Amino acid sequence: MQKEKLYGKTLNELIAITKRVKLPGFAAKQIADWLYKKEIQTIGEMTNLSKKMRELLSNDYEIGLSAPVNMTTSSDGTKKYLFNVLNDKYIETAYIPDDDRATICVSSQAGCKMGCIFCMTGRQGFQGNLSSNEILNQFRSLPEFRSLTNMVYMGMGEPLDNINEVLKSLDIMTNEWGYGWSPTRITVSTVGLTGSIREFLENSRCHLAVSLHSPFDDERRKLMPVQRTNTVEEVIDIIRNFDFNSQRRVSFEYILFKGINDTPRHVKELARILNGIKCRINIIRFHHIPESIYFSPDDRTIINFKEALNAKGILATIRASRGEDIGAACGLLSTLEQNKNKKV
Repeated sequence: MQKEKLYGKTLNELIAITKRVKLPGFAAKQIADWLYKKEIQTIGEMTNLSKKMRELLSNDYEIGLSAPVNMTTSSDGTKKYLFNVLNDKYIETAYIPDDDRATICVSSQAGCKMGCIFCMTGRQGFQGNLSSNEILNQFRSLPEFRSLTNMVYMGMGEPLDNINEVLKSLDIMTNEWGYGWSPTRITVSTVGLTGSIREFLENSRCHLAVSLHSPFDDERRKLMPVQRTNTVEEVIDIIRNFDFNSQRRVSFEYILFKGINDTPRHVKELARILNGIKCRINIIRFHHIPESIYFSPDDRTIINFKEALNAKGILATIRASRGEDIGAACGLLSTLEQNKNKKV
């Protein structure tokens, strides 16, 4: 029988486990300390638990870490790691070094059900939610683990479509009994699932990034089917009425598509719908994917779009493209691996 994984359990879950196997109550915090503050691989290394306690725990549980199965490196230092999850599905994790920052971009699902037409992950369809173990294993099993300064939930999948496991992983990352990271080091991205945004805002202090890509309903529906049931107007209304503290950031991700969403008309409408909201717009070049009808505009158009937003009083920045020579678009590496396995 497969053993249950301890890594990725919250303190409350560890307390429940210690009761189940009849360990003393204080053991839960000791186990959390070993899991999240010390770099152990086995229960046997938890030396402040008695041998008998370790044996009881080992009967049904294991640590549950797994190494990446593949890695590609870009000339700019970006690395993409491939992890095996959910019984031979694949997810990608990006390591992005930048001067004194080192960011990890984690996946929260294998595949995705949101169906954004410009997204390679969406073409895979939905294959399953990742557990908190599988989310945090990407963080812990990265060779660069010790150097990481920031985390973004912007990899494969829609994080707020897997809200329970994402919140568990954030709980572990930010609590003192876990990794103790400041929430300001973590950003969670979403296409705009209204119910889950409320839950995320109320139960986490991490930054929020909303994938916007167009301020117009009909245009956004073509790009992002989620607009049919979770409109950007509803999302912005939730954000406008939520009491953000001074350290918590809201940003809007905006991929530019040539001739589609890069006009003065779009700048004017963005300024209108975001009026009064303290936020920034991250402008992103589109990384072309196979058979896509969309392309990125030229650099001059991108710069003009940013400057036009700035002139309207909106803080806008252009995100630097990273890892272009290793397939920067999320989902390319995992799709390649899955297609390769299908041929075997």
